[in-house]
Amino acid sequence: MRRCVIIGNAPISDPNRIKKLIKSDDYVICCDGGLRHANALGVTPDLLVGDFDSYTKPETDIETIVLPREKDDTDSFFAAKEGARRGFKDFLLLGIFGGRLDHSMVNVSVMLWLFEKGCHVIAADDYSEMQIVGNEPVSIDSSYPYFSLLALEGVAKGVNITGAKFPLTEGTVTAAYQFATSNEVTPGETAMVSSKEGHLLLIKVLKDI
Repeated sequence: MRRCVIIGNAPISDPNRIKKLIKSDDYVICCDGGLRHANALGVTPDLLVGDFDSYTKPETDIETIVLPREKDDTDSFFAAKEGARRGFKDFLLLGIFGGRLDHSMVNVSVMLWLFEKGCHVIAADDYSEMQIVGNEPVSIDSSYPYFSLLALEGVAKGVNITGAKFPLTEGTVTAAYQFATSNEVTPGETAMVSSKEGHLLLIKVLKDI
């Protein structure tokens, strides 16, 4: 099954790095202003969606879904739902973090929504790669200088971190106290993270700022 790549309108300052994450057979959805990134990323969209309040709707033969401006779903949330409706189970989200904080936070919910639908979902921005962590362990290799785990649903229990500078066994991370930040993979090892109850956002930092 092809992977679905969703490209949003958030800034992408290093398109040469981001384009390396894209495969030639990916199914690409551009959300409204996300279309401005297409040329720099070397992609031709398969589908355009949006209310086109941040980018002029192009005259094109590409399949386009025009959304109303007054709606419950953001353009990126609609794109994720449409990708799932079309049967995709593997997602890469680009251009969804940065810029407006409200949209960035909603896009974390997009990741969680896809994860709860049984999809594999990765998001990438200029500084990091992100994914949702649940009961199934997720690995982090030593190419990432730092990684952080953020509780998404109030309380995450049974949190385990191994192969890291700051290990954790059956820990609890809450949304009110996010202490699992800026951890480091032990040199020569692969870190593993998991949560028995509740979901975490894993942020693997690519470079320090």
